[in-house]
Amino acid sequence: MSESTATPRTVLLRGGEVHSPADPFATAMVVERGQVAWVGSEGAADAFADGVDEVVDLEGALVTPAFTDAHVHSTATGLALTGLDLSDAPSLAAALDRVRDFAAGRPGDRVLLGHGWDAARWPERRPPLRDELDEAAGGRPLYLSRIDVHSAVVTTALLDLTPGAWEKAGFEAGQPLTRDAHHAVRAAALGAVTPAQRTEAQRAALAHAASLGIGSVHECAGPEISSEDDFTGLLRLAAEETGPRVVGYWAEQDVTKARSLGAIGAAGDLFVDGALGSHTACLHLPYADAGHTGTSYLEAADVAAHVVACTEAGLQAGFHAIGDAAVTAVVEGARAAAEKVGPARVRAARHRVEHAEMLTPETIAGFAELGLTASVQPAFDALWGGEDGMYAERLGAERARTLNPFAALLRIGVPLAFGSDSPVTPLDPWGTVRAAAFHRTPEHRISVRAAFTAHTRGGWRAIGRDEAGVLVPGAPADYAVWQADELVVQAPDDRVARWSTDPRSGTPGLPDLTPGTPLPVCLRTVVGGRTVFVRPEG
Repeated sequence: MSESTATPRTVLLRGGEVHSPADPFATAMVVERGQVAWVGSEGAADAFADGVDEVVDLEGALVTPAFTDAHVHSTATGLALTGLDLSDAPSLAAALDRVRDFAAGRPGDRVLLGHGWDAARWPERRPPLRDELDEAAGGRPLYLSRIDVHSAVVTTALLDLTPGAWEKAGFEAGQPLTRDAHHAVRAAALGAVTPAQRTEAQRAALAHAASLGIGSVHECAGPEISSEDDFTGLLRLAAEETGPRVVGYWAEQDVTKARSLGAIGAAGDLFVDGALGSHTACLHLPYADAGHTGTSYLEAADVAAHVVACTEAGLQAGFHAIGDAAVTAVVEGARAAAEKVGPARVRAARHRVEHAEMLTPETIAGFAELGLTASVQPAFDALWGGEDGMYAERLGAERARTLNPFAALLRIGVPLAFGSDSPVTPLDPWGTVRAAAFHRTPEHRISVRAAFTAHTRGGWRAIGRDEAGVLVPGAPADYAVWQADELVVQAPDDRVARWSTDPRSGTPGLPDLTPGTPLPVCLRTVVGGRTVFVRPEG
């Protein structure tokens, strides 16, 4: 395939498989002025061959809508890609060795940054102690976020750079920092990142997303996560350079601030609670491995006030809610807001709930009633689910089996938008689809087609764009070209109906994602008719 220029051109793609509901057996597509102009058969494509700027021979490749990752932290993702990544460290000792090597190789960094440790997966079963980190980092400031980014371990030198951290809630000697103490040291650590380092990290994150067939990301920023300069710099970078689209959310209860920063919602990681791994998700009943119910940051009344303010301002509200008590607070708050401004206005605003892991039949019904979008991360189940996973350790096996009930959400009509929460879990769109289709709890599985839709069209619907995320005439020309094996129609009970080429099905096929099969490889990603990634030959 030849590479097109950065300017939108009229292009005919032919000789492949085009995943389009307009024609389940399409093998060709025409793109014009940044939009899909036509999809159809190879024979009909001849009529367009002389009127286009470029003809792309797909050579049997698959064309799909580009993925949308509906929950990303771009700078943190880029820093993880270019910095110290502990997500695959096999032990505490190995993690400390990596810290030593990283510190030795980065003598000029004002603060050393790392991410991804998970003591639950280490044989030592504990996080590093501060004196161990002080030694490994050579006495330098070091910030290491846990994999869920809701707690961190740091060196004494970083604490010394964070006035008052010792007295803040969430500081406990010998334990990872949580709550206010964590937010303070995180701000100090990220504040040491120079504008040039930040831009480098953002470029790295967006380029990596493009290489995986991701055409859009939803940046979930906020004052406790990044900074205003980080957020506006990312939006500016995305507007000025060719790459994936960036849709921005700012997690603060200040509607005017969110709008002034260029956000489409005062939403994203507006924390109602924390995370299960850090024992800060807010539960109705105590943790199985701790004598408390986690942390609550917002109550139902706070949620109601924010939903009202956003609805009246024409912005999306959104909340980070993981524990069942936190999700209940969101539903009760949104319901109270609907009583004040009217349920139709609340539903029309498409307010969001990020993560929404611990749901009950009552809160699932509340999502459907109030038109709330569930912005969820199937990779969480792949990483932490199962009888022996972190969920079971924190909650007990019975409660753990209720988490991430994607099938129940879809059955009742709750809109799903899939994401990664990168760098919590990696950008990995086909892996995300596989994780939803082969959920560790079988009754929560959904079809590959439904999961694919949640990771493509679902992200667009979550921002109010119902016409996008699908390859039909008039839709934005955001697509990816894949090297993939046989296309099938895959059901959520592991059975594969290989009738994607049977005219009676009327259903376009997708790659076989049965665990153990290779995932598709992205050959090209196009956003708005502009090529943003081409895989090098060989």
